[in-house]
Amino acid sequence: MADIPIPERRVGMIGLGAMGSPIAANFVAAGQPLIVADAVPSAVRQFLAAHPDRVAPGDPADCDVVVLSLPTSDVVDEVVLGANGLLHRLAPGSIIVDMSSSVPARTRALGDAAAVADVAVVDAPVSGGVARAVVADLAVMVGGDDGPVETVRPLLAATAREIIHVGPTGSAHAAKALNNLLSAVGLFAAAEVLVVGTKFGIDPATLLSVLNAGSGRNQATEAKFGTFVLNRGFDSGFTASLMNKDVGIALDLARDCGVDLDIGSALGRAWASATEAVGPGADQTEIVRVLEQAAGVELR
Repeated sequence: MADIPIPERRVGMIGLGAMGSPIAANFVAAGQPLIVADAVPSAVRQFLAAHPDRVAPGDPADCDVVVLSLPTSDVVDEVVLGANGLLHRLAPGSIIVDMSSSVPARTRALGDAAAVADVAVVDAPVSGGVARAVVADLAVMVGGDDGPVETVRPLLAATAREIIHVGPTGSAHAAKALNNLLSAVGLFAAAEVLVVGTKFGIDPATLLSVLNAGSGRNQATEAKFGTFVLNRGFDSGFTASLMNKDVGIALDLARDCGVDLDIGSALGRAWASATEAVGPGADQTEIVRVLEQAAGVELR
């Protein structure tokens, strides 16, 4: 990969979890030096050991651009607005890039608060999961003013197959939540179809081939069931609880916009129930187990 660091900009990365670590690795592979931080010290040590040349521990607030890959808006607000948060320490003209799956309205509020300190906020959530993050093939949705977005575009290109500027700050987080709502609908619906077919006596792999050859195919049938479900791996790299969070964000957004979602609301209830059943930390594909148990079949 060609070197594409942001010219004359120091870049910090906060959050080296399942998605943050491969994204940060892509930045480094593209030639961008990083200052990294994480609430889990072992995550920092592991990343430093894997990338000793262009990575250093330190305070990302000393940087011009700080990328966040954090689990919730609560954590983002604490890191940015807390007593020792970034906004109290970043220099004017700095840019915060939030690659988390955050609540759109809270991202807007964060952008307003940052503007008072002359700090720009760019929301840049991703789609594609861990597998595509590892090979720098993510779709990146971007929200924010043109200037800051174009400044960080070369950095984001290091981890992206495609970058789409959705609109102002917060709009990318809205788009990400809506995308994940549709993704969850597709996964749950495909699971129901395959469970019914298996109960009837159709081999699930055969039915999956039918779906992928026909009009019923979707991202779940094409990329998830054959790879993560039929082999019983259940290791897509994205948890059911994180999907449940994103579905909730999308449904809250719909309610705030005064839009009733029949299918979305039904999916929200079903996904929340399945998430509770499979337990904390379970992969999103494990919601299939709940349907299997109810039907008395197993997709293999």
